[in-house]
Amino acid sequence: MAIPNDVRRFCGVVQGSVLKSDAIRHASGASTATAEPVLVAAFGSRTFGRSTFAISRLCLDMIRYLALTSLACVVAASLPTSRARAQTIAIRADRVIDGAGGVTPNAAVIVEGARIRNVGPLPSGFRGQVYDLGNATILPGLIDVHAHVVWYFNSRGRFHTPDDGDTPVQSMLAAAGNAYQTLMSGVTTIQSPGSPEDRDLRDIIARGDLPGPRILTSLGSLSERSGTPSQLREKIRAFKSAGADVIKLFASRSIRDGGAATMTPEQIDAACGEARAIGLRTLVHAHSAEAMRLAVNAGCTQIEHGIFATPEILSLMAARGTIFSPQCGLVFRNYLDNRAKYEGIGNYNAEGFASMESALPTGIEVIRRAVATSGLTMVFGTDAVAGAHGRNVEDLICRVNEAGQKPLDALASATSVAARSMALADSLGTLAAGKLADVIAVAGDPRADITALRRVVFVMKNGHVYRHESTAGSAR
Repeated sequence: MAIPNDVRRFCGVVQGSVLKSDAIRHASGASTATAEPVLVAAFGSRTFGRSTFAISRLCLDMIRYLALTSLACVVAASLPTSRARAQTIAIRADRVIDGAGGVTPNAAVIVEGARIRNVGPLPSGFRGQVYDLGNATILPGLIDVHAHVVWYFNSRGRFHTPDDGDTPVQSMLAAAGNAYQTLMSGVTTIQSPGSPEDRDLRDIIARGDLPGPRILTSLGSLSERSGTPSQLREKIRAFKSAGADVIKLFASRSIRDGGAATMTPEQIDAACGEARAIGLRTLVHAHSAEAMRLAVNAGCTQIEHGIFATPEILSLMAARGTIFSPQCGLVFRNYLDNRAKYEGIGNYNAEGFASMESALPTGIEVIRRAVATSGLTMVFGTDAVAGAHGRNVEDLICRVNEAGQKPLDALASATSVAARSMALADSLGTLAAGKLADVIAVAGDPRADITALRRVVFVMKNGHVYRHESTAGSAR
């Protein structure tokens, strides 16, 4: 869909707070007559070659239409203006961390089209566009293997549930906003385990019509209540037919309910065995050591959370090649910080919040144990929920500053190691010739100060620049 330049500019007024404005939320469900003064009040009396009212009407109509198809004009302004032109781009900075442990000083990443052509010194006489980022660090786009991108706070400031009265348009706008915030924070790929709504968001981002991270999703989950081993196999095949990229299993209770094992050995064996047989990975929610043991013995691909992991279980995981995706603190701190928005919904009660508060030091200790476990593959998965989108890197900061992981190892867990865990290593996770051009940069050096990850100054995904902030250098 072609978007007129003047409408791009008008809608671009809200780009910095995309999809967060009350005006946009109200306008998406309002009539033109009532929405026009709301838009004008929110954005000011602006004219771009036609009347403010006409533009407001057009922008409103676009919001309605694009939201219903997972697009929003407020993020259309962030889309590349031309996908057809494959220009050569150089991103230069004082250092390049390649995601696999290598660090190159005073280097550039040369990008042609959607892929990296070369990493090294900027060639003399280079004729393409140069982004000189000065004293920044270039990194591969980050990969979060566990993020719930469609979870959000509703129009009344509460955690969204299916029966809270929010419209489908409001829900999709919120999901698009979460995706945008995630991408702008330097996370260019996520795995969502998972909601049915993920599919449309995944597909529209993949087409290049909405700015956001590429998404892999389970489209839902299975648990001890999902049926017999035979029924579980059938449901896993159905998930694959529906377009799921991965299978999500709940093998234990929530941490808010104690985290005890729930699925039987027969159920887990059947589920992970069927997924493996049809070429799908399995992510297993498991807090207790017993639930983790069952998942490892069943040959499941990856364990999420593992808050009660013992050294013995971690060693067993290392021996069997089971991937570990623990959380250092973002998810628990986010729940506690936003308690009023969650409390009273399901198991978000006094007991549940007490459990999450006690899990904070436990989670950090588990990561210390995981770091000390020889041969264990640990990936970056935040479990980002409503309130945490765009703050994913806080979990990496926690791993380094509170759990003692080495900065380069933490960065690898969010780049090359995460890409391998998702079977994407052929195209993502490292800065190397032939890889997809997912390139980010942060101000400073995260090896010396991991909080540099909060200071994102450049984001490229698939060769398209979505964020560039002035540093010591500038684009030329």
